[in-house]
Amino acid sequence: MRNDHDWPLPLYSAAQVRELDARLIAAGTPGFELMQRAAHAAWRALRQRWPQGAAVTVLAGAGNNAGDGYLIAELAQRAGWTVCVLAVGEPERLQGDAALARDAAQAAGVAIEAWHAGAELRGVLVDALLGTGFAGELRPHYAQAVETINGAGLPVLAVDIPTGLHADTGCVAEQAVRADLTVTFIGLKIGLFTGDAPDWVGELVFDDLQAEPELVAQQSSVARRLAGSAVPPLAPRARTAHKGSFGHVLVIGGDRGFGGAALLSAESALRAGAGLVSLATRPEHLVASLARLPEVMCQPTESTYQLPELCARADVLVVGPGLGRQAWGRSLLSAAAASTRPQVWDADALNLLAAGSVELPADSLVTPHPGEAARLLGIATAEVQADRPAAALALARRYQAVVVLKGTGSLVAAPDGRLLLCDRGHPAMAGAGLGDVLAGLLGALRAQGLEAFEAAALGVWLHAGAGMRQGELGRGLAASDLIPTIRQLLEEHAPCLK
Repeated sequence: MRNDHDWPLPLYSAAQVRELDARLIAAGTPGFELMQRAAHAAWRALRQRWPQGAAVTVLAGAGNNAGDGYLIAELAQRAGWTVCVLAVGEPERLQGDAALARDAAQAAGVAIEAWHAGAELRGVLVDALLGTGFAGELRPHYAQAVETINGAGLPVLAVDIPTGLHADTGCVAEQAVRADLTVTFIGLKIGLFTGDAPDWVGELVFDDLQAEPELVAQQSSVARRLAGSAVPPLAPRARTAHKGSFGHVLVIGGDRGFGGAALLSAESALRAGAGLVSLATRPEHLVASLARLPEVMCQPTESTYQLPELCARADVLVVGPGLGRQAWGRSLLSAAAASTRPQVWDADALNLLAAGSVELPADSLVTPHPGEAARLLGIATAEVQADRPAAALALARRYQAVVVLKGTGSLVAAPDGRLLLCDRGHPAMAGAGLGDVLAGLLGALRAQGLEAFEAAALGVWLHAGAGMRQGELGRGLAASDLIPTIRQLLEEHAPCLK
Protein backbone atom coordinates (compact mmCIF):
# COMPACT_ATOMS: atom_id res chain seq x y z
CA MET A 1 0.00 0.00 0.00
CA ARG A 2 1.39 3.38 -0.99
CA ASN A 3 0.69 6.97 -0.02
CA ASP A 4 0.40 9.84 -2.43
CA HIS A 5 4.07 10.76 -2.08
CA ASP A 6 5.19 7.69 -3.99
CA TRP A 7 2.19 7.03 -6.19
CA PRO A 8 3.05 6.24 -9.79
CA LEU A 9 2.77 9.00 -12.37
CA PRO A 10 0.66 7.33 -15.11
CA LEU A 11 -3.11 7.77 -15.05
CA TYR A 12 -5.21 5.21 -16.90
CA SER A 13 -8.62 4.78 -18.39
CA ALA A 14 -10.78 1.91 -17.13
CA ALA A 15 -10.07 -0.03 -20.32
CA GLN A 16 -6.33 0.39 -19.88
CA VAL A 17 -6.47 -0.90 -16.30
CA ARG A 18 -8.47 -3.92 -17.47
CA GLU A 19 -5.84 -4.52 -20.13
CA LEU A 20 -3.10 -4.29 -17.52
CA ASP A 21 -5.02 -6.73 -15.33
CA ALA A 22 -5.24 -9.15 -18.27
CA ARG A 23 -1.50 -8.82 -18.91
CA LEU A 24 -0.73 -9.69 -15.30
CA ILE A 25 -2.93 -12.77 -15.53
CA ALA A 26 -1.39 -13.81 -18.85
CA ALA A 27 2.08 -13.44 -17.30
CA GLY A 28 1.25 -15.99 -14.64
CA THR A 29 -0.61 -14.30 -11.77
CA PRO A 30 -4.01 -15.99 -11.40
CA GLY A 31 -6.97 -13.65 -11.42
CA PHE A 32 -8.22 -15.02 -8.11
CA GLU A 33 -4.86 -14.25 -6.51
CA LEU A 34 -5.09 -10.65 -7.71
CA MET A 35 -8.59 -10.50 -6.23
CA GLN A 36 -7.27 -11.82 -2.93
CA ARG A 37 -4.50 -9.22 -2.92
CA ALA A 38 -7.08 -6.50 -3.55
CA ALA A 39 -9.23 -7.73 -0.68
CA HIS A 40 -6.25 -7.82 1.69
CA ALA A 41 -5.27 -4.28 0.66
CA ALA A 42 -8.79 -2.98 1.26
CA TRP A 43 -9.06 -4.83 4.58
CA ARG A 44 -5.74 -3.35 5.79
CA ALA A 45 -6.87 0.14 4.83
CA LEU A 46 -10.22 -0.37 6.56
CA ARG A 47 -8.61 -1.44 9.83
CA GLN A 48 -6.12 1.42 9.70
CA ARG A 49 -8.85 3.99 9.13
CA TRP A 50 -11.33 2.52 11.65
CA PRO A 51 -9.22 0.56 14.17
CA GLN A 52 -12.07 0.45 16.70
CA GLY A 53 -14.50 -1.11 14.23
CA ALA A 54 -16.17 -4.42 14.96
CA ALA A 55 -18.78 -4.77 12.24
CA VAL A 56 -18.81 -4.69 8.45
CA THR A 57 -21.69 -4.64 5.98
CA VAL A 58 -20.67 -5.41 2.42
CA LEU A 59 -23.00 -4.37 -0.38
CA ALA A 60 -22.09 -6.61 -3.32
CA GLY A 61 -22.97 -6.32 -6.98
CA ALA A 62 -22.59 -8.89 -9.72
CA GLY A 63 -19.02 -8.63 -11.06
CA ASN A 64 -15.42 -8.75 -9.94
CA ASN A 65 -15.96 -5.72 -7.73
CA ALA A 66 -18.44 -7.88 -5.83
CA GLY A 67 -15.80 -10.61 -5.65
CA ASP A 68 -13.48 -8.20 -3.86
CA GLY A 69 -16.31 -7.45 -1.44
CA TYR A 70 -16.99 -11.11 -0.67
CA LEU A 71 -13.31 -11.67 0.12
CA ILE A 72 -13.23 -8.60 2.37
CA ALA A 73 -16.22 -10.10 4.19
CA GLU A 74 -14.33 -13.39 4.56
CA LEU A 75 -11.33 -11.59 6.08
CA ALA A 76 -13.52 -9.65 8.49
CA GLN A 77 -15.35 -12.85 9.50
CA ARG A 78 -12.08 -14.63 10.24
CA ALA A 79 -10.95 -11.62 12.29
CA GLY A 80 -13.98 -12.02 14.53
CA TRP A 81 -15.97 -9.04 13.27
CA THR A 82 -19.73 -9.08 12.83
CA VAL A 83 -20.19 -9.43 9.08
CA CYS A 84 -23.06 -9.39 6.64
CA VAL A 85 -23.12 -9.31 2.85
CA LEU A 86 -26.17 -7.68 1.30
CA ALA A 87 -26.31 -9.02 -2.24
CA VAL A 88 -27.68 -6.40 -4.63
CA GLY A 89 -26.59 -8.62 -7.50
CA GLU A 90 -27.76 -12.22 -7.38
CA PRO A 91 -24.95 -14.31 -5.79
CA GLU A 92 -25.85 -17.44 -7.76
CA ARG A 93 -25.20 -15.61 -11.02
CA LEU A 94 -21.59 -14.77 -10.18
CA GLN A 95 -19.02 -16.37 -12.45
CA GLY A 96 -15.29 -17.05 -12.51
CA ASP A 97 -13.17 -15.48 -9.77
CA ALA A 98 -16.16 -13.66 -8.29
CA ALA A 99 -17.94 -17.00 -7.79
CA LEU A 100 -14.84 -18.39 -6.07
CA ALA A 101 -14.84 -15.36 -3.78
CA ARG A 102 -18.50 -15.89 -2.92
CA ASP A 103 -17.81 -19.54 -2.09
CA ALA A 104 -14.88 -18.57 0.13
CA ALA A 105 -17.08 -16.16 2.08
CA GLN A 106 -19.78 -18.77 2.51
CA ALA A 107 -17.22 -21.35 3.67
CA ALA A 108 -16.01 -18.89 6.31
CA GLY A 109 -19.55 -18.55 7.65
CA VAL A 110 -20.36 -15.11 6.25
CA ALA A 111 -24.09 -14.34 6.29
CA ILE A 112 -25.31 -13.47 2.79
CA GLU A 113 -28.73 -11.85 2.42
CA ALA A 114 -30.55 -10.51 -0.59
CA TRP A 115 -30.63 -6.73 -0.62
CA HIS A 116 -33.93 -5.12 0.28
CA ALA A 117 -34.92 -1.60 1.22
CA GLY A 118 -35.33 -2.36 4.91
CA ALA A 119 -32.03 -4.20 5.31
CA GLU A 120 -30.06 -3.30 8.43
CA LEU A 121 -26.68 -1.65 7.86
CA ARG A 122 -24.07 -1.98 10.61
CA GLY A 123 -20.50 -0.88 11.14
CA VAL A 124 -18.30 0.06 8.19
CA LEU A 125 -20.13 -0.11 4.88
CA VAL A 126 -18.16 -1.59 2.00
CA ASP A 127 -19.25 -0.44 -1.45
CA ALA A 128 -18.55 -3.42 -3.71
CA LEU A 129 -21.46 -2.75 -6.05
CA LEU A 130 -19.99 -1.58 -9.35
CA GLY A 131 -16.40 -1.09 -10.40
CA THR A 132 -14.65 0.72 -13.22
CA GLY A 133 -16.90 -0.80 -15.87
CA PHE A 134 -19.78 1.42 -14.81
CA ALA A 135 -21.19 3.88 -17.37
CA GLY A 136 -24.50 5.63 -17.81
CA GLU A 137 -27.00 5.59 -14.97
CA LEU A 138 -27.63 3.15 -12.14
CA ARG A 139 -30.35 0.55 -12.39
CA PRO A 140 -33.16 1.17 -9.88
CA HIS A 141 -32.17 -1.38 -7.22
CA TYR A 142 -28.56 -0.23 -7.36
CA ALA A 143 -29.66 3.39 -7.10
CA GLN A 144 -31.77 2.47 -4.08
CA ALA A 145 -28.78 0.76 -2.44
CA VAL A 146 -26.58 3.80 -3.10
CA GLU A 147 -29.19 6.10 -1.59
CA THR A 148 -29.36 3.90 1.48
CA ILE A 149 -25.56 3.87 1.88
CA ASN A 150 -25.38 7.66 1.66
CA GLY A 151 -28.22 8.12 4.09
CA ALA A 152 -27.00 5.66 6.72
CA GLY A 153 -24.59 8.02 8.47
CA LEU A 154 -22.01 5.21 8.71
CA PRO A 155 -18.40 5.16 7.48
CA VAL A 156 -18.01 4.01 3.89
CA LEU A 157 -15.16 2.26 2.09
CA ALA A 158 -15.37 2.07 -1.70
CA VAL A 159 -13.63 -0.83 -3.42
CA ASP A 160 -11.54 0.44 -6.36
CA ILE A 161 -13.93 3.32 -7.17
CA PRO A 162 -17.17 4.64 -5.64
CA THR A 163 -20.22 3.24 -7.39
CA GLY A 164 -21.65 5.80 -9.78
CA LEU A 165 -18.35 7.59 -10.44
CA HIS A 166 -17.06 7.30 -14.01
CA ALA A 167 -13.47 6.04 -14.01
CA ASP A 168 -12.51 7.94 -17.17
CA THR A 169 -14.10 11.33 -16.57
CA GLY A 170 -14.66 11.83 -12.85
CA CYS A 171 -18.32 12.56 -13.65
CA VAL A 172 -20.93 11.12 -11.30
CA ALA A 173 -24.24 9.55 -12.21
CA GLU A 174 -27.47 10.95 -10.85
CA GLN A 175 -26.59 9.00 -7.71
CA ALA A 176 -23.20 7.84 -6.49
CA VAL A 177 -21.65 6.50 -3.30
CA ARG A 178 -20.03 9.21 -1.22
CA ALA A 179 -17.07 7.34 0.27
CA ASP A 180 -14.91 8.25 3.23
CA LEU A 181 -12.13 6.01 1.92
CA THR A 182 -11.48 4.58 -1.53
CA VAL A 183 -8.91 1.85 -2.07
CA THR A 184 -7.95 1.54 -5.71
CA PHE A 185 -5.82 -1.13 -7.35
CA ILE A 186 -3.21 -1.89 -10.02
CA GLY A 187 -3.28 1.49 -11.76
CA LEU A 188 -4.55 4.97 -10.90
CA LYS A 189 -7.71 5.84 -12.80
CA ILE A 190 -7.85 9.38 -14.14
CA GLY A 191 -11.47 9.76 -13.07
CA LEU A 192 -10.46 9.58 -9.40
CA PHE A 193 -8.72 12.96 -9.68
CA THR A 194 -10.83 15.34 -11.73
CA GLY A 195 -14.40 16.45 -12.31
CA ASP A 196 -16.70 15.63 -9.39
CA ALA A 197 -14.41 12.93 -7.98
CA PRO A 198 -12.81 14.64 -4.95
CA ASP A 199 -16.21 15.12 -3.33
CA TRP A 200 -17.01 11.40 -3.65
CA VAL A 201 -13.72 9.54 -3.30
CA GLY A 202 -12.78 10.70 0.20
CA GLU A 203 -9.30 9.63 1.23
CA LEU A 204 -7.62 7.72 -1.58
CA VAL A 205 -5.34 4.73 -1.00
CA PHE A 206 -3.50 2.98 -3.82
CA ASP A 207 -2.14 -0.58 -3.96
CA ASP A 208 -0.43 -1.93 -7.07
CA LEU A 209 -1.18 -5.55 -6.04
CA GLN A 210 2.50 -6.38 -6.51
CA ALA A 211 2.22 -5.90 -10.25
CA GLU A 212 5.51 -6.46 -12.07
CA PRO A 213 6.98 -3.03 -12.90
CA GLU A 214 8.11 -4.23 -16.33
CA LEU A 215 4.57 -5.18 -17.30
CA VAL A 216 3.15 -1.96 -15.92
CA ALA A 217 5.69 0.08 -17.88
CA GLN A 218 4.46 -1.49 -21.11
CA GLN A 219 0.91 -0.28 -20.59
CA SER A 220 -0.06 2.99 -22.26
CA SER A 221 -1.79 5.67 -20.19
CA VAL A 222 -4.08 8.61 -20.93
CA ALA A 223 -2.27 11.14 -18.77
CA ARG A 224 0.43 11.64 -16.17
CA ARG A 225 0.29 13.15 -12.71
CA LEU A 226 2.20 16.31 -11.98
CA ALA A 227 4.56 15.36 -9.18
CA GLY A 228 7.73 16.98 -7.95
CA SER A 229 10.07 14.37 -9.37
CA ALA A 230 8.62 14.76 -12.85
CA VAL A 231 7.91 18.50 -12.98
CA PRO A 232 10.33 20.43 -15.24
CA PRO A 233 12.83 22.58 -13.33
CA LEU A 234 14.29 25.94 -14.16
CA ALA A 235 18.03 25.84 -14.73
CA PRO A 236 20.23 27.35 -11.99
CA ARG A 237 21.41 30.88 -12.67
CA ALA A 238 24.94 31.71 -13.63
CA ARG A 239 26.73 33.96 -11.16
CA THR A 240 27.27 36.47 -13.97
CA ALA A 241 23.57 36.66 -14.82
CA HIS A 242 21.83 39.99 -15.36
CA LYS A 243 18.24 41.13 -15.80
CA GLY A 244 18.38 40.69 -19.54
CA SER A 245 19.11 37.00 -19.07
CA PHE A 246 15.63 36.12 -17.82
CA GLY A 247 13.26 37.68 -20.22
CA HIS A 248 10.92 40.63 -20.40
CA VAL A 249 7.24 40.01 -19.68
CA LEU A 250 4.62 42.47 -20.87
CA VAL A 251 1.23 42.20 -19.13
CA ILE A 252 -1.63 43.70 -21.16
CA GLY A 253 -4.89 44.33 -19.32
CA GLY A 254 -6.64 46.26 -16.60
CA ASP A 255 -9.59 48.13 -18.05
CA ARG A 256 -11.48 50.52 -15.78
CA GLY A 257 -12.63 48.66 -12.70
CA PHE A 258 -10.30 45.71 -13.32
CA GLY A 259 -6.88 47.20 -12.69
CA GLY A 260 -6.15 44.80 -9.84
CA ALA A 261 -6.15 41.76 -12.14
CA ALA A 262 -3.35 43.18 -14.28
CA LEU A 263 -1.37 44.22 -11.19
CA LEU A 264 -1.63 40.71 -9.77
CA SER A 265 -0.32 39.22 -13.00
CA ALA A 266 2.55 41.68 -13.14
CA GLU A 267 3.51 41.06 -9.52
CA SER A 268 3.35 37.29 -10.05
CA ALA A 269 5.61 37.53 -13.11
CA LEU A 270 8.09 39.66 -11.18
CA ARG A 271 8.23 37.36 -8.16
CA ALA A 272 8.48 34.23 -10.32
CA GLY A 273 11.78 35.46 -11.71
CA ALA A 274 11.19 37.40 -14.91
CA GLY A 275 14.13 39.75 -15.48
CA LEU A 276 11.91 42.66 -16.52
CA VAL A 277 8.17 43.22 -16.26
CA SER A 278 6.13 45.87 -18.04
CA LEU A 279 2.44 46.63 -17.70
CA ALA A 280 0.26 48.13 -20.43
CA THR A 281 -2.89 49.33 -18.72
CA ARG A 282 -5.32 52.23 -18.40
CA PRO A 283 -3.65 55.52 -17.44
CA GLU A 284 -5.85 55.65 -14.33
CA HIS A 285 -3.89 52.73 -12.90
CA LEU A 286 -0.45 54.33 -13.11
CA VAL A 287 -0.45 55.66 -9.55
CA ALA A 288 -1.60 52.34 -8.09
CA SER A 289 1.04 50.48 -10.07
CA LEU A 290 3.85 52.77 -8.95
CA ALA A 291 2.69 52.57 -5.35
CA ARG A 292 2.33 48.80 -5.28
CA LEU A 293 4.95 47.69 -7.81
CA PRO A 294 7.68 50.28 -8.40
CA GLU A 295 9.78 47.54 -10.01
CA VAL A 296 7.24 47.13 -12.82
CA MET A 297 7.46 49.51 -15.77
CA CYS A 298 3.89 50.74 -16.00
CA GLN A 299 2.99 52.07 -19.45
CA PRO A 300 -0.26 54.07 -19.53
CA THR A 301 -1.91 52.87 -22.72
CA GLU A 302 -4.82 54.69 -24.30
CA SER A 303 -4.71 53.15 -27.76
CA THR A 304 -3.24 50.40 -29.87
CA TYR A 305 -0.73 52.80 -31.41
CA GLN A 306 1.44 52.50 -28.33
CA LEU A 307 1.34 48.73 -28.13
CA PRO A 308 3.46 47.45 -31.08
CA GLU A 309 6.58 49.11 -29.71
CA LEU A 310 5.93 47.70 -26.23
CA CYS A 311 5.39 44.22 -27.69
CA ALA A 312 8.61 44.47 -29.71
CA ARG A 313 10.62 45.14 -26.54
CA ALA A 314 9.07 42.19 -24.68
CA ASP A 315 9.91 38.50 -24.90
CA VAL A 316 6.56 37.15 -23.67
CA LEU A 317 3.08 38.69 -23.59
CA VAL A 318 0.50 37.96 -20.89
CA VAL A 319 -2.83 39.11 -22.31
CA GLY A 320 -6.25 39.23 -20.73
CA PRO A 321 -6.19 39.88 -16.96
CA GLY A 322 -8.82 42.55 -16.42
CA LEU A 323 -8.84 43.30 -20.16
CA GLY A 324 -12.61 43.60 -20.46
CA ARG A 325 -14.63 43.19 -23.63
CA GLN A 326 -15.15 46.82 -24.54
CA ALA A 327 -13.49 48.73 -27.36
CA TRP A 328 -10.29 49.38 -25.39
CA GLY A 329 -9.74 45.72 -24.57
CA ARG A 330 -10.66 44.53 -28.07
CA SER A 331 -8.23 46.93 -29.70
CA LEU A 332 -5.34 45.98 -27.41
CA LEU A 333 -6.01 42.30 -27.96
CA SER A 334 -5.94 42.76 -31.74
CA ALA A 335 -2.59 44.50 -31.48
CA ALA A 336 -1.19 41.76 -29.24
CA ALA A 337 -2.42 39.06 -31.60
CA ALA A 338 -0.37 40.66 -34.39
CA SER A 339 2.83 40.16 -32.39
CA THR A 340 5.04 37.14 -33.03
CA ARG A 341 6.08 36.91 -29.37
CA PRO A 342 5.08 33.84 -27.30
CA GLN A 343 1.87 34.63 -25.46
CA VAL A 344 -0.24 33.60 -22.48
CA TRP A 345 -3.96 34.36 -22.92
CA ASP A 346 -6.36 34.43 -20.01
CA ALA A 347 -9.76 35.75 -18.95
CA ASP A 348 -11.40 38.16 -21.42
CA ALA A 349 -8.77 37.49 -24.06
CA LEU A 350 -10.31 34.00 -24.20
CA ASN A 351 -13.85 35.31 -24.24
CA LEU A 352 -13.02 37.56 -27.19
CA LEU A 353 -11.26 34.66 -28.89
CA ALA A 354 -14.40 32.55 -28.45
CA ALA A 355 -16.49 35.34 -29.95
CA GLY A 356 -14.40 35.26 -33.11
CA SER A 357 -12.99 38.74 -32.58
CA VAL A 358 -9.39 37.65 -33.07
CA GLU A 359 -7.18 34.68 -33.91
CA LEU A 360 -4.79 33.09 -31.45
CA PRO A 361 -1.12 33.53 -32.42
CA ALA A 362 1.21 30.56 -32.76
CA ASP A 363 3.16 29.35 -29.72
CA SER A 364 0.46 30.45 -27.30
CA LEU A 365 -0.64 29.12 -23.94
CA VAL A 366 -4.28 29.54 -22.88
CA THR A 367 -5.71 29.18 -19.38
CA PRO A 368 -9.50 28.81 -19.47
CA HIS A 369 -11.74 27.96 -16.56
CA PRO A 370 -14.63 25.59 -17.45
CA GLY A 371 -16.97 28.40 -18.51
CA GLU A 372 -14.38 29.92 -20.83
CA ALA A 373 -13.50 26.47 -22.16
CA ALA A 374 -17.17 25.89 -22.98
CA ARG A 375 -17.36 29.14 -24.93
CA LEU A 376 -14.16 28.30 -26.80
CA LEU A 377 -15.58 24.91 -27.78
CA GLY A 378 -19.12 26.13 -28.43
CA ILE A 379 -20.66 23.75 -25.89
CA ALA A 380 -22.23 23.98 -22.44
CA THR A 381 -20.12 24.21 -19.31
CA ALA A 382 -21.73 21.01 -18.07
CA GLU A 383 -20.40 19.21 -21.15
CA VAL A 384 -16.88 20.38 -20.36
CA GLN A 385 -17.18 19.18 -16.78
CA ALA A 386 -18.67 15.87 -17.89
CA ASP A 387 -15.36 14.95 -19.54
CA ARG A 388 -12.62 17.40 -18.63
CA PRO A 389 -9.74 15.42 -20.18
CA ALA A 390 -11.53 15.24 -23.52
CA ALA A 391 -12.36 18.96 -23.38
CA ALA A 392 -8.76 19.94 -22.63
CA LEU A 393 -7.44 17.88 -25.53
CA ALA A 394 -10.14 19.19 -27.86
CA LEU A 395 -9.16 22.76 -27.03
CA ALA A 396 -5.47 22.05 -27.59
CA ARG A 397 -6.19 20.53 -30.99
CA ARG A 398 -8.67 23.19 -32.09
CA TYR A 399 -6.46 26.16 -31.22
CA GLN A 400 -3.06 24.45 -31.69
CA ALA A 401 -1.99 25.74 -28.31
CA VAL A 402 -1.02 24.42 -24.92
CA VAL A 403 -4.11 24.51 -22.71
CA VAL A 404 -4.45 24.75 -18.95
CA LEU A 405 -8.01 23.75 -18.09
CA LYS A 406 -8.40 25.10 -14.58
CA GLY A 407 -10.52 23.63 -11.84
CA THR A 408 -10.35 20.59 -9.58
CA GLY A 409 -7.74 18.33 -11.11
CA SER A 410 -6.36 21.04 -13.41
CA LEU A 411 -5.24 19.64 -16.76
CA VAL A 412 -2.41 20.61 -19.09
CA ALA A 413 -2.97 19.51 -22.68
CA ALA A 414 -0.82 19.81 -25.79
CA PRO A 415 -1.91 19.60 -29.43
CA ASP A 416 0.12 16.38 -29.85
CA GLY A 417 -2.07 14.60 -27.27
CA ARG A 418 0.10 14.90 -24.17
CA LEU A 419 -1.98 15.34 -21.03
CA LEU A 420 -0.97 16.15 -17.47
CA LEU A 421 -3.16 16.30 -14.38
CA CYS A 422 -2.46 18.21 -11.19
CA ASP A 423 -3.91 16.55 -8.11
CA ARG A 424 -2.79 19.35 -5.75
CA GLY A 425 -4.81 22.33 -4.60
CA HIS A 426 -7.22 23.40 -1.86
CA PRO A 427 -10.86 24.59 -1.68
CA ALA A 428 -9.64 27.85 -0.15
CA MET A 429 -8.38 28.69 -3.65
CA ALA A 430 -11.96 29.27 -4.80
CA GLY A 431 -11.71 33.04 -5.05
CA ALA A 432 -11.02 35.96 -7.34
CA GLY A 433 -7.63 36.72 -8.82
CA LEU A 434 -5.93 33.35 -8.58
CA GLY A 435 -6.09 32.92 -12.35
CA ASP A 436 -4.37 36.28 -12.79
CA VAL A 437 -1.55 35.08 -10.56
CA LEU A 438 -1.25 31.89 -12.61
CA ALA A 439 -1.12 33.81 -15.90
CA GLY A 440 1.72 36.02 -14.68
CA LEU A 441 3.59 33.01 -13.33
CA LEU A 442 3.32 31.21 -16.67
CA GLY A 443 4.56 34.28 -18.48
CA ALA A 444 7.61 34.47 -16.21
CA LEU A 445 8.45 30.81 -16.72
CA ARG A 446 8.22 31.21 -20.49
CA ALA A 447 10.42 34.29 -20.31
CA GLN A 448 13.05 32.25 -18.46
CA GLY A 449 13.33 29.78 -21.29
CA LEU A 450 10.73 27.07 -20.77
CA GLU A 451 8.65 25.91 -23.70
CA ALA A 452 4.88 26.30 -23.38
CA PHE A 453 4.10 22.76 -22.21
CA GLU A 454 6.92 22.70 -19.66
CA ALA A 455 6.03 26.17 -18.38
CA ALA A 456 2.41 25.12 -17.97
CA ALA A 457 3.40 21.96 -16.09
CA LEU A 458 5.70 23.76 -13.67
CA GLY A 459 3.40 26.76 -13.27
CA VAL A 460 0.27 24.76 -12.52
CA TRP A 461 2.18 22.60 -10.03
CA LEU A 462 3.66 25.61 -8.22
CA HIS A 463 0.35 27.47 -8.17
CA ALA A 464 -1.58 24.49 -6.77
CA GLY A 465 1.15 23.71 -4.25
CA ALA A 466 1.12 27.28 -2.99
CA GLY A 467 -2.63 27.06 -2.66
CA MET A 468 -2.29 23.92 -0.57
CA ARG A 469 0.15 25.58 1.82
CA GLN A 470 -1.88 28.74 2.15
CA GLY A 471 -5.13 26.79 2.29
CA GLU A 472 -4.02 25.16 5.53
CA LEU A 473 -4.68 28.54 7.14
CA GLY A 474 -8.34 28.25 6.20
CA ARG A 475 -10.82 30.50 4.44
CA GLY A 476 -10.08 34.01 3.28
CA LEU A 477 -7.19 33.20 0.94
CA ALA A 478 -6.32 36.24 -1.18
CA ALA A 479 -4.74 35.72 -4.56
CA SER A 480 -1.71 37.79 -3.60
CA ASP A 481 -1.08 35.42 -0.67
CA LEU A 482 0.08 32.82 -3.17
CA ILE A 483 2.87 34.91 -4.69
CA PRO A 484 5.53 34.68 -1.94
CA THR A 485 4.70 31.01 -1.43
CA ILE A 486 5.15 30.33 -5.14
CA ARG A 487 8.56 31.97 -4.92
CA GLN A 488 9.46 29.75 -1.97
CA LEU A 489 8.27 26.56 -3.67
CA LEU A 490 10.14 27.42 -6.85
CA GLU A 491 13.36 27.79 -4.88
CA GLU A 492 12.75 24.45 -3.13
CA HIS A 493 12.11 22.76 -6.47
CA ALA A 494 14.79 24.45 -8.56
CA PRO A 495 17.35 26.40 -6.50
CA CYS A 496 18.57 29.64 -8.01
CA LEU A 497 22.19 28.58 -7.45
CA LYS A 498 23.69 25.11 -7.67
